[in-house]
Amino acid sequence: MCHITKINPRETVAVNDARLSALYAELGDASAEDVLCRAMEELALRMSHCERLFRTDDFDGLRKSARSLIAIAEQIGMDVLARVAADVTYCIDRNDTVALAATLTRLMRTGEGSLTAVWELQDITL
Repeated sequence: MCHITKINPRETVAVNDARLSALYAELGDASAEDVLCRAMEELALRMSHCERLFRTDDFDGLRKSARSLIAIAEQIGMDVLARVAADVTYCIDRNDTVALAATLTRLMRTGEGSLTAVWELQDITL
């Protein structure tokens, strides 16, 4: 008899509260909210774009898109997402498509979790 184990990977995400607090202190509440909302929208679009680029084997475009994810994620305190996006670029640079597929999937999980975490933080006064 064969046993099959289903694995449901979960990513631990964290938002850098200090970075978010600094953003709010620097820009004020209204401007920081605007920057945060635009950054979150841009992250969601770029994550989707990364998936499309991978499916079409456009690794140069994928690398560029992942690099832009790093910059945006760092700006709003999504340090884990930035690190995983850097791992994606590393896999591309190493020409390791198997690791790239796994790491890109991790990027999607981490991105979704990070976006949810920041969305939930918007209800909390920083």
